[in-house]
Amino acid sequence: MQIQRWCDQAIAKLEADYNRSADTHLFKLDLPALVGIDLYFKDESTHPTGSLKHRLARSLFLYAICNGWIENGTTIIEASSGSTAVSEAYFAQMLGLPFIAVMPKTTSPKKIAAIEHRGGSCRLIDDPAKVTETAQALAKECHGHFMDQFTYAERATDWRGNNNIAESIFQQLEKEPHPIPAWIVVGAGTGGTSATIGRYIRYQQAKTKLCVVDPENSAFYHGFTTNNAMATVDTGSRIEGIGRPRMEASFIPQIIDEMIKVPDAASLSAMHILAKLLGRRPGGSTGTNFYGVLQLAQEMVKNQQTGSIVTLICDDGNRYEDTYYSTDWLAKNKINIHQYDAEIEGLLSQM
Repeated sequence: MQIQRWCDQAIAKLEADYNRSADTHLFKLDLPALVGIDLYFKDESTHPTGSLKHRLARSLFLYAICNGWIENGTTIIEASSGSTAVSEAYFAQMLGLPFIAVMPKTTSPKKIAAIEHRGGSCRLIDDPAKVTETAQALAKECHGHFMDQFTYAERATDWRGNNNIAESIFQQLEKEPHPIPAWIVVGAGTGGTSATIGRYIRYQQAKTKLCVVDPENSAFYHGFTTNNAMATVDTGSRIEGIGRPRMEASFIPQIIDEMIKVPDAASLSAMHILAKLLGRRPGGSTGTNFYGVLQLAQEMVKNQQTGSIVTLICDDGNRYEDTYYSTDWLAKNKINIHQYDAEIEGLLSQM
């Protein structure tokens, strides 16, 4: 009876938090050279924990509580490059639960600080490919619950609606010139966002196509193009939040229309250029999205097509002040973003 009472109270707290939250804005970026093609950004950085992963974290907690996996006092463990862990630390603190994030040592210091600010702790490891293995072992050791976002992201979210991100995008476009987008462009970390959007598109019988952009050092693009569900790579992604060293259970390639492989330098060049256009800093994965959007827009212009393209601002770029926005960090990691500046500026001017 006490267990059920705690579960009822926990769910009520999560639902109350949701009820207090406003939806995120969908805003149009006007590019003078882009005639007949409207570009929109769904700004997920405005969630209370500053990223797209706020939606996922709430869903994962509800899913685990309703499955009986989380009870009063359960230690929550997650394998994360940062943003999911920040959001989960927020909800764990709300429910009075201990939280530990297992992350690569290369994770942004500001993300680590954000997790600790919410009462969580961080276990930093050298090999990004072993975060899941380490999290599983830690959960077993402390008799906690491993959230496992990479497995449960696609099933914890109701893809048919219930105010998921896809439903929100389509509702916010209703009064626009092209209310049914030609393309929605997202990256893949867990694969949960692309799974939710792809399924919703099919469920609504929309003509929208889904493009997933993938950074260097990620298995998703290779697995998609070779139809290999066991594809792996040897090193971890440098674009935090997207890219994985293996194909994850939440990544559903069958509902994706196109994938674009984006070099890290192109992602960060696009991020810096987009920051100037927006007047504020987006994160690295948003740069990856923007680079993919420009490729699709160029193809639409070439084929004399009109329509809308929607992508996401995944998180706040101020989290990366010491990394992606640092010339010293870029030099140390041998990332020459300027080699793509001319290409991206050219795409912007040719449209």
